[in-house]
Amino acid sequence: MHGQDADADRPTNTRNLNALMDSTAVGNDDDDVDLVFLWVDGGSDDWQQRRLADFARWTLSHPDDLALFGNSAGRYRDNGELRYNLRAVEKFLTNVRHIFVVTDRQRPEWLVEGERLSIVDHSVLAVDATGSIYDSGNIESYLHIIPGLCDRFIYLNDDVFFGAPLDVRTWFSPTMTVYIESASIVSTDRPQPGLPVPVNAAALTSEWMSARYPDYVHIAATFSHAPRPMRRGLMVEIEREVPELFAQARSTTFRSWRSPSLLTDFVPRWMVHHGHAQLKVFDSLYISTGGPDAADELAMLTTQFGALPFFCLNDTCDEAEPHDPRLVRVRETLERILPRPSSFERW
Repeated sequence: MHGQDADADRPTNTRNLNALMDSTAVGNDDDDVDLVFLWVDGGSDDWQQRRLADFARWTLSHPDDLALFGNSAGRYRDNGELRYNLRAVEKFLTNVRHIFVVTDRQRPEWLVEGERLSIVDHSVLAVDATGSIYDSGNIESYLHIIPGLCDRFIYLNDDVFFGAPLDVRTWFSPTMTVYIESASIVSTDRPQPGLPVPVNAAALTSEWMSARYPDYVHIAATFSHAPRPMRRGLMVEIEREVPELFAQARSTTFRSWRSPSLLTDFVPRWMVHHGHAQLKVFDSLYISTGGPDAADELAMLTTQFGALPFFCLNDTCDEAEPHDPRLVRVRETLERILPRPSSFERW
């Protein structure tokens, strides 16, 4: 993969991996499955001020590195997704052991921590970081070292929802299942600054895997916006095998088109190649909330809810204000299909 200079204010985690894993190891039943969410409230005044100042500094040393839509407000907006996501988890999922919500010096005011849910701050994971991290790919590279995390876990951004009854253990039996989209053909073999992140990620993975494994067969498609089953032990193995990729993913404060996307592209392809996961084509309901068909797609969600294995509400409203009708429409749809508060909410 292409090299990238590390940010001056973003040193690589230098702790010994073996010692780190020993310190966070837990004993779990083979059937245990945890959920891990990333969450941020991009509307917080303090957080916005940090983001503006940090981005100004970052662009001075990385003027050409920002990924397409890598710093838009929609990437960080909280439009109520996590609240409704947890309602869906409680409504549909069985055999979830614990839920971890990973945040940056924030916590939803409505969220209740307890025996079944914990908040994990970035500082617990990225121990060498000297400031905030705005690149989800950076934080994703640390999820396998969450203290108390069991071996089998499912990672979700908070805009990906389960939409039908499910025993989460089926995502790991007999092997993990990862999904690609049937129409998402990747037509480039080199990353480029004007291409979407998933396209560049696939190109970067193909370059690295083809160089390492002569028998690697690359699937020229991007992965679906879907829940992502992971094995903590495999993540440790992968980091030991390719520490340079983890260092590169952790070297950037904001999302860069030059950096690998580990959990959303490289790791699934590595797992499929090594026989730890199976690849399936599945076109889930994907809604671009700022797109011209969003109203019709949200109506479809309302009628099909309860029969959808999973779906995605991708915030593409970019710099919209909180009361933008498109955002209001999303919140109203979520309230319509998931009106019952979960046990994780303060009533």
